[in-house]
Amino acid sequence: MNQTERLAALGLSRGDRVRFRRLDTQRWKEAVITGLERDGSIGLADTKGAARAIAVELIEVRVAGPRGGVTWVPLAEWIRRSEQLRLL
Repeated sequence: MNQTERLAALGLSRGDRVRFRRLDTQRWKEAVITGLERDGSIGLADTKGAARAIAVELIEVRVAGPRGGVTWVPLAEWIRRSEQLRLL
């Protein structure tokens, strides 16, 4: 299974917009998904182009809300939703 297929299994794709923060006291930083790392973390590129490997628990996915506004969903929740939708 290649990178694209593994990301698709999580309900993600390269270029998806996300945000992350390492500590609760830090501000959110926006980034885009670049791939999946060997250790299970998500590969990101931040707005300055720096590569990051961030744990799933520290990432939120950008989604369109019911009226078109931006909503952020924790990645762990997003993955569970994606898996559940495929089962039905």
